[in-house]
Order: sequence, then C-alpha cells, then structure tokens
Amino acid sequence: MKKLLMAVMLLLCFCLVLAADKPGPEATGAIGGKVLEAKDVESYTYLRLQTVDGEVWAAVGKVPVKVGDQVTIEDAALMQNFTSKALGRTFDQIYFGVVGERAADAAAPGMDMAAMHASVARSTDVADVNVARATGPIAHTVAEVVTGRTDLNDTTVVVRGKVVKFTADVLGKNWIHLRDGSGSAAEGTNDVLVTTADVAGIGDVVLVKGAVRIDRDLGSGYAYKVLIEEATLQK
Repeated sequence: MKKLLMAVMLLLCFCLVLAADKPGPEATGAIGGKVLEAKDVESYTYLRLQTVDGEVWAAVGKVPVKVGDQVTIEDAALMQNFTSKALGRTFDQIYFGVVGERAADAAAPGMDMAAMHASVARSTDVADVNVARATGPIAHTVAEVVTGRTDLNDTTVVVRGKVVKFTADVLGKNWIHLRDGSGSAAEGTNDVLVTTADVAGIGDVVLVKGAVRIDRDLGSGYAYKVLIEEATLQK
C-alpha cells in the first residue's frame, strides 16, 4: 500500500513538473543575448540570439539591429511550433517581444497575431486600477464578463474600465486590454480583450459597449476564452 501511495505521489510530482516546464503562448518575461543572425521581413525582424541558456529565436517589430549587437527582448511571449509564412519555416520555439525601450511603441500595421500581442504597450498603473462599475441592465464588471462568459456569449454588454494596453490597426481593428480593478490576476479574471474601431490612450477610462464572444481562435497559437468585439468607446 505504501509503495502504491509513493508511486502515485511521484507520478503527480512528475506531472506538475511537466506542466510548469511547458510555457503557454502568453508566458511573459525578458531575454537577452548577442545577435547571431537577423532576418528582416515586411513587418518585423527575426533574431537568432546567443543567451546564457543557449541559442534562441525571437521576433520583434522591425528594428535596425545587426549581427554582434547585444539586445534585450522585453515582454517576451514564448510560442511553440510557430510557422512563419514570410520565412517559409516552422520554429519549434520562438519568443515574440520588443527590443529594449521599444516596448512602449505601438504595433506596426500588418503584424500577425503573435507579434501584435507581444508588441502591445506595457501596462500602466495596473496595481491602482479602481474604476466605478457602469450602470444599467447590461452593465458588468470585467470579472463578471470573464467568469460569466458562457451565459453572456453573443450578448451585448457595457463595461467601464481603464485601458492598460493598446494596439492600433491590426487585422483592420484596434485592440484594447481593459481592467477595472475586479477579478484576480492569478485566475486570469482581471483583464478582458476588446476589439474596436475607436482609439484610446493608455490610462484612459472608457465605457465599452460590445458583443461578448467566447472560444475565439485568432490563429498563430492565440486562442481566447472571451473577447468583447465590435465595441464602441465613450470617454
């Protein structure tokens, strides 16, 4: 019995290690290294880097870097089995991010979905977000939209929140990360992604009205449990 229990415990530990070592497409961080190879395509630059942990590939919004440069890729998001149509190859692993201070720049038009989300502006004042709830029969908090997404699917909602990330003109729309102070970062319920034709600045408090969509696969490994799409904004 004891041997069986120990075997089960070892198996559980092994599974936990595997889960911890398998990063998702939105795992973020920073990596630095020497540029061994640089390949420019229409909207961004692929970099082969020598890091302290070995060679890695990264892709950033198009930048003038050359072999031998030391660079840091910030807001790095690891993608598994990513296929670049521009290069005609598949990368087992590649980081999407931005070089150094370019993290605050907007994404360039025409980027694919992975590059777009790696190049969104950084969050500002995230810890201090505390926005009054919208009013009315279809008003919800960010957390309510995320946790109640199944019941809210294909319905119109109104949410008031702070714009913490903004990417302009990708796939014909603007992309906003909205937070209002509700929800939990650990549980992924404190942030909702909004698509809109309107423009907003980071830090703006806006009233969003749009349709809830769930289980949206936008390609390049980016699938979302919930989005607010075709939204209009009021400041």
